[in-house]
Parts: sequence; C-alpha cells; structure tokens
Amino acid sequence: MTSDNLHETLVLIPARMASTRLPGKPLADICGLPMIVQVALRAKDADVGRIVVAVDHQETFDAVTAAGFEAVMTRVDHQSGSDRIYEALLKCDPEGRAKIVINVQGDLPTIEPETIRAALRPLEDEAVDIATLTVEIEDEEEKTNPNVVKVVGSPIAEDRLRALYFTRATAPHGKGPLYHHIGLYAYRRAALEKFVGLSPSTLEKRESLEQLRALEAGMRIDVEVVRSVPLGVDTPADLEKARRLLAAKG
Repeated sequence: MTSDNLHETLVLIPARMASTRLPGKPLADICGLPMIVQVALRAKDADVGRIVVAVDHQETFDAVTAAGFEAVMTRVDHQSGSDRIYEALLKCDPEGRAKIVINVQGDLPTIEPETIRAALRPLEDEAVDIATLTVEIEDEEEKTNPNVVKVVGSPIAEDRLRALYFTRATAPHGKGPLYHHIGLYAYRRAALEKFVGLSPSTLEKRESLEQLRALEAGMRIDVEVVRSVPLGVDTPADLEKARRLLAAKG
C-alpha cells in the first residue's frame, strides 16, 4: 500500500445502536473496550487508510472519539448500511479526496487486519466496481442454510471470482466448491454513488440481498477468496465468544 493509496482510501465503520438481539451492541464491553473501538483497532492494524466510524447515537460518538478515533453522526432511519456509509462519506470527505471506500461492519471485533486488506485486491483491476470477500464452505450444514449467503461466481484467478449472483439457496448445482459470502465491501467512490442512487431491485427484494441491486444494474463485483469467516457479533453468545478470542490473543 503506497502513501497515495492510503490518502485515497477511506475505511467507514457503521455503528448502529438499535439491535433487536443485542441492544446497545456497539458499546458492548470486549476486554475493557467497546466493541466498536475493537473494530476500529483492527482497521487501524490493517493500515489501509483513514478510519471514520459512522454513528447514530451520541454515546457511541463519545466512546469512539475518547479512544482517539474519528466519528461522524448519521441519521437513525437509514434502510441499509450502504446508505449510512454514503451519508458519512459526504460529511467527512465533501471534497471527494477518497477514491475507494471500505465498509467494515461494526460487529466484527475479531476480524483479521489481513482480511480487511484482502478486500482491496480486486480493485487493482480498473474494470471492477465493487470488491467483496468469500470463504469456501466446508461445513455440510452451511451449504443448505439460507442464513449463509452463497456467492455464485466464475473463477478468474486462483483466489478470485467474478460474481454472477448471490443467493440464500444452495448454488451452484453439481460437483465443486460452494462459497460463503462475507459482507465486507470495498467500493470505488463512483460505484457507491451510483449504487445508493438506484432503487431496490427485483432480485434484491426477493432474496433480501442488497448486493444484487448492483449486479442487476450491470455493475461488476469481484470476490477475493480468504481463509476464514470473521465472527459477526449478533447475540450474547457471539459476544462471549468474541471476548474469549480476543482475551486469548492478549
């Protein structure tokens, strides 16, 4: 990563307080720090660019800034994470200096910095609008689990696919690997601007998968294959697991 790339890359971390399964999730304590601060620390270790946390609550704003990170206040009524990060982008970079925006979900406190860096690699190809991540599925139950989103893609390199579709179904049919989608995205700024200006699409609404809006609009999404799925904290049990994992790392 060159100094120019660092200057042009913005990591945006959305932190939404209204979680039904884990209220106040961004402020949940993990090894003495709020979860959202742990995520920001992982992004700092990735060393890919400026980090801004997009918050919707003053207490979260205060926790982030007290830890030395930048925060921006966003509306509470956004329908999607991409809408929240776009509002944050306009507020924290109105001059348009950032050319690439990485959306790191605020509930991934144990994500490996290398996983964040991996999301940038597909954008080395100028033809790619959006980059994201996937892991080959090894657990047989995951292959039929509708909560595990699958990437259907055409291999274009040893560790990269060109996305053709995303689905909750078991696909593609036949022998061969299946891939678990990881919802971390790197957007070209122009692609994010185009994406948030589109209306929800037919397949997006049918599958409840926002990224299908981009594919239906003819945008190109390439997918980097990584080695593990980062732990998303959605429940108290997930939170306890995250605490154990980070405590074990010291």
